[in-house]
Amino acid sequence: MIMEIMFSSPSVYCVSAIVLVLVICSWRVFDWLWLRPKKLEKRLREQGLSGNSYRLLFGDLKEMATMFKEAKSKPINLSDDMVPRVSPFIHKAITNNGKISFMWFGPTPMVLIMNSELIREVLSKNYDFLKPRVNPLVRLLANGLVSYEHDKWAKHRKLINPAFHLEKLKHMVPAFHMSCTEMIIKWGHIVSVGGSCELDVWPYLQSLTSDAISRTAFGSSYEEGRRIFEFQKQQAELVMQAAQSIYIPGSRFLPTKRARRMKKLDKVIQASIRTIIDKRVTAIKAGETSNDDLLGILLESNFKEIQQHNNANFGMSIQEVIEECKLFYFAGQETTSSLLVWTMVLLGRHLNWQERAREEVLQVFGNDKPNLDGLNHLKIVSISLNEQSFDQI
Repeated sequence: MIMEIMFSSPSVYCVSAIVLVLVICSWRVFDWLWLRPKKLEKRLREQGLSGNSYRLLFGDLKEMATMFKEAKSKPINLSDDMVPRVSPFIHKAITNNGKISFMWFGPTPMVLIMNSELIREVLSKNYDFLKPRVNPLVRLLANGLVSYEHDKWAKHRKLINPAFHLEKLKHMVPAFHMSCTEMIIKWGHIVSVGGSCELDVWPYLQSLTSDAISRTAFGSSYEEGRRIFEFQKQQAELVMQAAQSIYIPGSRFLPTKRARRMKKLDKVIQASIRTIIDKRVTAIKAGETSNDDLLGILLESNFKEIQQHNNANFGMSIQEVIEECKLFYFAGQETTSSLLVWTMVLLGRHLNWQERAREEVLQVFGNDKPNLDGLNHLKIVSISLNEQSFDQI
């Protein structure tokens, strides 16, 4: 009898351990999916904020997807309000629950603030209001300056700043002009076929900004840069697909077709940027003058900082430089193309201001190529880009 107990003891311990692990995991999942969201909801309501009650796992995601799909299916005129079309759920939430309310992104509440004073307070107290934890899938896209906090953010900002000094930007104007010229030539060929046509400018503006960033980020290596950005675009599309569903911790390690493709793209992107960087670093160490593109300026700034302090910790690692290069694309491509197409929409609604902007450009530049000094005199164009109210000017 004693022998049976002794031999059975290890199996008892094993079963007990498994049961304990399952109980702990189950409790954590229950806390993540229900207890914690309900506690946060209670706290938010106690502070006077309104919003939908938490719905298990998905929160408001299903309703958000449905409303966005419905909004896109309806026609829209230039005179219509754009907000319900672009962000239908947020528009509804603010209308129903007020300018300070909350919504649910899965089991995580998101506070909506439409009060300028509160927004200023949040942005100025960076030690109190930290950036949210980024979905690991999103970190595949870029993990540079925008995701850092405190001292690390300050170090990277200091090293990146020289790339955006006015003198450096002057040298990039010809690259912008070349990208724009190529796009206009394409439009000219399309129009010349039939004399006139209806043109969807969005894909062209996306290509324009991608091409311009490739030229200014990688200079002489811009063809390779365009290839890298194309891979990043594919990667972003896969991440957006994954973002339509709740992220389950650890799910990115599952060998799904999408996960395998994302990892493959990431390896190709990392290797391609590293190859360009290695060539530039070798040239800098050999005493060659760095290029006036973003990568060259960043590497030169980084190299000087390390030399000045004789300590590599004062600069970026190669991996960190790679992340900043990836960020160049995502920080500039979608934002700039969206700004351009929205400006065209505004000028389409206000033809008198469109005419004034055209006359101003012709007056400042005539048939000459644009330059930075002349760009500073484009008051009407600046008004359009800054989205000021045309009716109040």
